[in-house]
Amino acid sequence: MNVSMRKRVINNMNLIFASQNKGKTKEIKSLFNGTGIEIYSLSDLGNDIDVPETGETFEENAFIKAKAIYDIYDVPVIADDSGLAIEQLDGRPGVYSARYSGENCTYEDNNKKVISELENLPEPHLAKFISHAVFYDGTKKIDCVGELPGKIILDIRGTEGFGYDPIFIPDGFDKTISELTFEEKNNMSHRKISFTQLKEKLLEYLNSL
Repeated sequence: MNVSMRKRVINNMNLIFASQNKGKTKEIKSLFNGTGIEIYSLSDLGNDIDVPETGETFEENAFIKAKAIYDIYDVPVIADDSGLAIEQLDGRPGVYSARYSGENCTYEDNNKKVISELENLPEPHLAKFISHAVFYDGTKKIDCVGELPGKIILDIRGTEGFGYDPIFIPDGFDKTISELTFEEKNNMSHRKISFTQLKEKLLEYLNSL
């Protein structure tokens, strides 16, 4: 795809977000409001493809997803791989965050496993959420990383959010992410950090074409 065609596709067809996660999609669509770029998730496209995350790092997994979806649609893609890294667990669950309790596990299963692994260790249980965001258009690759530091608690609190949000308290807060509003979470999330950087670099890239 030549430069003029890439620019036309991005401007006219916008971007595919390589995710079916409704929570992530809501965050990313909100972040790109006002840019003139509309985000289409895999669910929006009726695509239930499950790209195997075979990488050993968040960066590798993000690019694997972006390239796989680009190869299907030949349209520019944004993707991310994100997860929880807990200091006392040597960075686990890490790239296995979504399936930490095994294939087809639930968010609750993962939260309970983390709690069980930490319950006999001294507090605080320092941790951070990491998001590695990537843009790929078949030629150009842009990478950005965002981190949200905090701590894990040993009880599940709150009804908002998803994943490990009910057991994670960000630095400077006394509530879990699941006890915060969508607006509060989206204003400081690791995904906001990585995708804000990605958005700025992407807009700069488009203006250079």
